Amino acid sequence: MARIDEDELIEHWTLIGGELAEVAGKRGPTRLAFALLLKFYTRRGRFPRGRGELPDEAVAYVARQVKVPASDLGLYEWSGRTFEYHRAQIRTFLGFRECTVADAGKLTAWLAEHACHRERHPERVREELLGHCRDELIEPPSANRIGRIISSALHQADTALTLRISARIPPAAAARMLALIAEASDDPGGDGDGREAFALIKSDPGDVSLKTCEEEAAKLALLRHIGLPAGLFADVAPKVLAAWRARAAMEAPSHLREHQDPVKLTLLAALLYCRQREITDTLVDLLITTVHRINARAETRVVNEFVTELKRVAGKENILFKMTEAALGGPDRLVSEVIYPAVPGGAETLAALLQEYRTQGTGYRQHKQRVFKASYTNHYRKGLIQLLDALESGSTNTARTHDGGPGADQAVQQPGHRQHPVLRPRRARPRRWRRPGRPAGADVPRRQARPDADPAQRL
Repeated sequence: MARIDEDELIEHWTLIGGELAEVAGKRGPTRLAFALLLKFYTRRGRFPRGRGELPDEAVAYVARQVKVPASDLGLYEWSGRTFEYHRAQIRTFLGFRECTVADAGKLTAWLAEHACHRERHPERVREELLGHCRDELIEPPSANRIGRIISSALHQADTALTLRISARIPPAAAARMLALIAEASDDPGGDGDGREAFALIKSDPGDVSLKTCEEEAAKLALLRHIGLPAGLFADVAPKVLAAWRARAAMEAPSHLREHQDPVKLTLLAALLYCRQREITDTLVDLLITTVHRINARAETRVVNEFVTELKRVAGKENILFKMTEAALGGPDRLVSEVIYPAVPGGAETLAALLQEYRTQGTGYRQHKQRVFKASYTNHYRKGLIQLLDALESGSTNTARTHDGGPGADQAVQQPGHRQHPVLRPRRARPRRWRRPGRPAGADVPRRQARPDADPAQRL
């Protein structure tokens, strides 16, 4: 148990006002135990389960207030008629009441409506329950009863949500989803094109290749063909949706078929809705990775070809060595007297080397562009076209707008529409200021010096 500092003791364990009057009629260990029960209930909204829940610092602090030795607390009995009588006194003083059967039903309904629709973790739902009991001045029930209330609330919330979601699914989409698992086996043995549609949708993407692009585009087309509404899970918490998606992915098709229709349709819809978003992200990653791979491979191929070409030309290293040796031997002499005689062929050889370098520089860029274009138009053409057709481009940037007219936004969202840049007219520059009566074409000096000013000061 964590230690309690002095500030916390003063704030939560000091007897004030009517609390002193309630304690005044008690004596000995009963006085100390009653004061501790009262302050614990005031802070936690429940009674301690025994001496172990009372911090030693709090016991010593309260003992000094009621003028009873802290060791006398060991003589108090934590069960029996006296203990129950003290509990009833404290409830009456603080205005709390015990949790009845009707209160348990109301708490279950409140949890199902306000807590369980967004949170499925039992511990966090328990915190919501204890807080609501405190607000309603209801003493929390026992731990076992709290567990039953939480389980019932989670079940009610799940049933209400599944009924609401399944009612939103169009009949045609529901029929297509049921057809996916109608003939699906628990252990599909095929691979590639032989895999079942449901197993294909749940499968992970492979390595970056044209086959992977085709498979992912086919998955996305299949999911779009089912026709789930875009806002199907708009009011469902992300945690709940993730739990449904994980449950549907883990269960075998035979188990999914055994559920009632609302649960079955909701689980399938959650899985397909999440998979559609995941596959869309995968296609974007494939597009980016494929473009980078094309550029990297083309760059490597062109560099290797030109390096090989340079290595086939003999004599360049020998010429460079002779030029360096001659330059170091006569650093003060003219180039025509030192460098030209050292190079076989003289100035004509140097001019040819310069022309070769310039030609290779232009050829390198041109050849690289040809390799890039060949990669895009031959091997990767089919996969890139499928990726671009499967994805819909758009922009959510509202800060950058253009004056394209009322149909400009619709034109951007149309597939296959090429958006051209909008040219704005250049702002007219303001005319230069001139004094009244001065000709328009006359030059106006930026600064005029005083006649009596010293030229040296102007400088």
